[in-house]
Amino acid sequence: MLMTGRLAGRTALITGSDSGIGQATAIEFGREGADVVVHYLHDHAGANHTKAEIERTGQRAVVVQGDISVEHQVEAMFDEALAEFDRLDILMNDAGVDASGIPVADLDTATWDRAIRTNLYGMFFCCRRFIQHRRDQGGNGKIINITSIHQEVARAGGSDYDASKGGMLELAKSIALEVAPMHMNVNNIGPGMVLTPFNQQAIDDPKYLEEQVQSIPWKRAAQPEEIAKLAVFLASDDADYVTGSTYFMDGGLMQNQGQGA
Repeated sequence: MLMTGRLAGRTALITGSDSGIGQATAIEFGREGADVVVHYLHDHAGANHTKAEIERTGQRAVVVQGDISVEHQVEAMFDEALAEFDRLDILMNDAGVDASGIPVADLDTATWDRAIRTNLYGMFFCCRRFIQHRRDQGGNGKIINITSIHQEVARAGGSDYDASKGGMLELAKSIALEVAPMHMNVNNIGPGMVLTPFNQQAIDDPKYLEEQVQSIPWKRAAQPEEIAKLAVFLASDDADYVTGSTYFMDGGLMQNQGQGA
């Protein structure tokens, strides 16, 4: 595969890069010339695998651990990353939790808080620290947030997740306006169904997967490597005039709502 070195000389911090979209993106960033801070919460082995794959590309990688829903752990995570690298040029917020599947009438506050604190507060904590760092460095920088089609498409039983993703959308737009004078870019990628541990049932059960993809015009789920390629573009100089936008990667699913498919 031809690599163009579009991220040469950059350093990226990617939350949740021990698996799935975050892992695929971290490896792709390495192939494009970036050094990477690999973040994980529980899966140390997965994070080490990501690190090893990045190092195979000839780039540097360091592993950091932390719960992004906890402010002081995010601060410590950034401190550790900046002790290893002189600067961070790219932040990708990928770590998150999925919907509980519980209707609002039965949804306990702790479960609601888990989604909001991880998905929305986690993005806020990471963006705030990254922006402070880039401001101290004189500006520039790229923020990429992995949101979801569910920032706009609601589901019964998905109120906790969908609300958190909708919040991420509006937070990203506000931040994009605030940091534009510093020539920083803030964009979202909104995936549909992707074959990651978030959709383990689809990976394990081909019949279930076939049922789920019927509403997708492309008639298949995405691979995490496909999301990673868009992330490379948004992290590169090619996207310098792109900010405050969401790019849906869903095989046309957003355009198929209400079609009875």
